[in-house]
Amino acid sequence: MKSILKTMGAAVLGGTIVLGSYKVFIEDQPESQLTVATESFTPATPVSYEGSTSITGVDFTEAAEKTVHAVVHVKNLTVSRGNPSMRDLMQGRVPLRQAVGSGSGVIITKDGYIVTNNHVIDNSRALEVTLNDNRTYKAKLIGTEPSSDIALLKIDADGDLPFVAFGDSDQLKIGEWVLAVGNPFNLTSTVTAGIISAKGRDLDVRDATPQSFIQTDAAVNPGNSGGALVNTRGELVGINTAIQSPTGSFAGYSFAVPSNNARKVIQDLMEFGFVQKGMLGISGSDLNGRVATEMGLSSSEGIYISDVVKDSGADKAGLRKGDIITDINGVRMKSFSELTGYIGSKNPGDLVTATILREGTEKSLSIEITKNSTVTFPALEMDLRDLDSSEKRLFKVSSGVRIVKTNGNLARYDMSGYVITKINDRGVRNVEDVRSLMQKISANESVIVELKNTKGEVERLRLIAD
Repeated sequence: MKSILKTMGAAVLGGTIVLGSYKVFIEDQPESQLTVATESFTPATPVSYEGSTSITGVDFTEAAEKTVHAVVHVKNLTVSRGNPSMRDLMQGRVPLRQAVGSGSGVIITKDGYIVTNNHVIDNSRALEVTLNDNRTYKAKLIGTEPSSDIALLKIDADGDLPFVAFGDSDQLKIGEWVLAVGNPFNLTSTVTAGIISAKGRDLDVRDATPQSFIQTDAAVNPGNSGGALVNTRGELVGINTAIQSPTGSFAGYSFAVPSNNARKVIQDLMEFGFVQKGMLGISGSDLNGRVATEMGLSSSEGIYISDVVKDSGADKAGLRKGDIITDINGVRMKSFSELTGYIGSKNPGDLVTATILREGTEKSLSIEITKNSTVTFPALEMDLRDLDSSEKRLFKVSSGVRIVKTNGNLARYDMSGYVITKINDRGVRNVEDVRSLMQKISANESVIVELKNTKGEVERLRLIAD
């Protein structure tokens, strides 16, 4: 008996040591992660709550009624490569796998234009939209802007559709009440309330181009992506895009593309089929307390200009290195991401008035937004721009376009700096030639891109147009 007890005691002690070691040394600790909303299913958990269900002086019913019928459920059928079996490898086959993703969308015109997130419809082979009254329609993809995570769809319905009017996201105030409307966890027509927690949030500081998101504490979960963020008047002030959470579900931090930026993208896609990008023509950083103290400034908020792009609107207006931008058109600029977001809502040729500090003196300058020559081509998954004269000499070509950045599936390959000289054996002189050629290529059609790499070697790349 003693022997048995000793054996059992040793076993229990050994198990305890192993379990404790796993907890201390092996088990992963949860990390905060940024999640874009894709559909999943989570069982409902009963929650009890005691307290008031109304907020003095605030009525959400009108805003909810204006919005809920104009927010739709978007289904995305995708086809991707599956894991090949040994037989697939031996026979040279590529297995394909179908998947269905979903999110939300917002009807913005009575004739059926719908705005959603690019990641909701990314790699789609078929799109389906379900309205709040359960009517279902096939949707056509009009255009996308991956860097803004905005996509535009169109459905043909019988009669006029309910839609949401755009509001002015620049006028949002911290602490203002907003509603998030969407389809979380496949639960249609869900409305949640919260406040504006922050503006001008940059979620990826590693990105060369700062982002500018609205942060809110309105509950947003997987499936909400592409849904509406509206003010208490029922005006569209943002497109819900992402959450930040240690679990992948809502934990108090959600983010939306400002409506002014989304509207600019949509208008360009409708009018031109691509997005015209403007720029102020500066580089710089957020002003901080240390720099402000060194410069003898009373304020530590603003944009410190470290460089000015030659021949840009900023250069022609007289901005200099060392100037500090405090506001644009009366809108306070506290961070570079806020500045980027505001300029991103403007078109080339627009005039803005900047208030700057120069050597302790406040000045007001009128600046023309100049054209950013970089154009995003979603079908090629590339950002392209025209070659300048020095690049033509460097690559020993008379024409072509330069790859600024690769996106989507091509993002894993660093082709920045490569020069495209031909598409489907047709020479390209500039970005306009690329646009003209791509307009003649249908979705899922093969595209052969001829390019020169940084060593001057000619390569050929075969793509399938989205």
